[in-house]
Amino acid sequence: MKGDIFRLLIAVSMLTSFALLSSGCGKSTVPSDEMKPADQQQDVTGTGTKADVGEGMGEVEPIDSTYVEPEKFSISEGRTNGPMLPVYFDFDKSNIRDDQKARLEGNGDFLEANTRLNITIEGNCDERGTNEYNMALGERRAQSAKKYLENLGVLGSRINTMSYGEEKPLLYGHDEYSWAQNRRGDFVIQ
Repeated sequence: MKGDIFRLLIAVSMLTSFALLSSGCGKSTVPSDEMKPADQQQDVTGTGTKADVGEGMGEVEPIDSTYVEPEKFSISEGRTNGPMLPVYFDFDKSNIRDDQKARLEGNGDFLEANTRLNITIEGNCDERGTNEYNMALGERRAQSAKKYLENLGVLGSRINTMSYGEEKPLLYGHDEYSWAQNRRGDFVIQ
């Protein structure tokens, strides 16, 4: 008798649980473009396809990361705290490029004018190479930038270095543009 009541209670609780779960997961409908006001529809592909252009929508960008318009081929600012600028490195190199020396000199001027600030130089690499190799290369890049700043007169005790290797990419593409953006030293205020 007790066993029958127990089985009945279990069956009722299972049925109740199932009923509650299935009724709580109702479908929600998303309005189609035809239901949206005309000012929220836009042809973004040139093929008659409409998309929401509500507040906060950015420019339409190509999906293919291998294509970069020539006028957009510029160095981005990485994770560096402004007004300092990141420095970029050649593939498999840790020496400071001639076109990056002005950036380091500007960073040095900023640090000399703000003697209370300490920074960390974060060395980064592109995805090519082993993790171990890229960690070492990232450290050599950070050390190279630190040495350059020290030669400009910035106290080495104000500068820490850290390597992220390939672990913190700025861009996730598998093309030369993305790799070039990821081969950098970032200057982060502590």
